[in-house]
Amino acid sequence: MSIAEKYFKKQFSSEEFRRSFLEEKVKLDIEYRLEELKRDIQTHKSPEELIKKVDSIEQFVLSV
Repeated sequence: MSIAEKYFKKQFSSEEFRRSFLEEKVKLDIEYRLEELKRDIQTHKSPEELIKKVDSIEQFVLSV
């Protein structure tokens, strides 16, 4: 295990750090999915494919 992994594991044992880390991860996941959706819109994907992506994002947000 590297020094960085040990440090991260130690930090992750803190409830405040873990909560903040997971919150930021969710934000990044949503941002990534929205950017992917934008690319699909720009490349003129079919409305059905776009709706599936929107539904997927919606389900992800509701599950958080």
